[in-house]
Amino acid sequence: MHLLNLIRRSAFKLIAPKMTKYGLFLTMPSKISTCGTLRMIYLNKNISKSADENINLDEWKLVVLSGLEKEAFEKASPEEEPNIAAIKEYIDMSRRLGKAAPENITEEQLKKLIEYPSVTSRNKYLAFLASKEMRKNADKLKKKRQQEEREELRKTMDNEELIPKSRLLRAIWDSSMDVLYNWKAAQAMSFGQPLVFDMDYNDMSEREMQNTVKQMMECEGANRKAVEPFHLYYCNFKEDGPYHNEFLKRYGDAWDNLFVTVTEKSYAEIFPRDQIVYLTADSPNVMETFDHNKIYIIGSLVDKTIKKGVSLARAKRLKLATAQLPLERYFHWKTGAKVLTLDQMMNILLTLKNTGNWKEALEFVPKRKHEGFLDPSLQHYIHRQKNKKIYEQNFKKKLLVEELSKKRLWNGLWEE
Repeated sequence: MHLLNLIRRSAFKLIAPKMTKYGLFLTMPSKISTCGTLRMIYLNKNISKSADENINLDEWKLVVLSGLEKEAFEKASPEEEPNIAAIKEYIDMSRRLGKAAPENITEEQLKKLIEYPSVTSRNKYLAFLASKEMRKNADKLKKKRQQEEREELRKTMDNEELIPKSRLLRAIWDSSMDVLYNWKAAQAMSFGQPLVFDMDYNDMSEREMQNTVKQMMECEGANRKAVEPFHLYYCNFKEDGPYHNEFLKRYGDAWDNLFVTVTEKSYAEIFPRDQIVYLTADSPNVMETFDHNKIYIIGSLVDKTIKKGVSLARAKRLKLATAQLPLERYFHWKTGAKVLTLDQMMNILLTLKNTGNWKEALEFVPKRKHEGFLDPSLQHYIHRQKNKKIYEQNFKKKLLVEELSKKRLWNGLWEE
């Protein structure tokens, strides 16, 4: 027996270094058996201590395949784009490995995912879709919870003891308000002042187009609920274009029922040019008062990079009058571009149309952009200084024109 133990110990000393090299080690059994045979166990940190659990020996294949899939994507050239089946396999692997990936993905999103050139950009887009899906699921749960609360409240109100015997005010339901808003919007299409959205900015990115259409939907909703709505025009609108496709996604069948005039024509072809005023933050002219006889144009674009002069150049090319809101006259403006969203512009114009009060209208400007309203005395001072500067510029231009005309006249006489 002593001889057998000696042989086993010497064999262990010889074998142990080689076995640790390949990730193996030797242990004694938890309960010492009669033969005292040593057991050999594979070193794996993820293995469960319970012997009854099934070990997934194919788990390593997922890791290897995911690495090969990434390598294939990185080596793929733009001409050899991976197909949709490979993309679906890659998404499934990413989800199994615990990475951010959506549970459901549309064919359009798959095609867009294929267009991304690198693995990093694909992973970022998958993370964006996953977060978007999580927000949608959270909204669904919230709506479901609110619906359950309404059902409980309705059951409580069904109790006859809680219902008041007499009511002084009649309940107005949302459907009745929708009928009223639609009637006012229909009247505005016949008698309202036109307000034009220039939809000739089809070169925006997909994210910018989505934000633009979302803001335009808010504009349409605010206009319907106004005291005196505008007659909205969507000019330079291309059928099956980026705007049209995004509107159909969001409105669905309700798109054909909107009280909006949609046309492919330019506003310069529909309205007299002397009545058109293009509102742009880059204009040198400041809007003094709201003119009910003018047709105001708003550029339907949202540019994340703030491309200066795009709408101003368009207005100059068509030889149209331009104007900007008097933000510096009324606000302690902070540093940054004086750019407002489309829905903010709509609310400002609606307030000016119905009240004519600049201070009330400019309440829709976000407070993060300014440090408060200026004192009335400072407002008049700034107004005088700007008028003085404009007068001096016009006077210098007049002198320059007179001097040039004299030179031309003198040159003509000299040639004769």
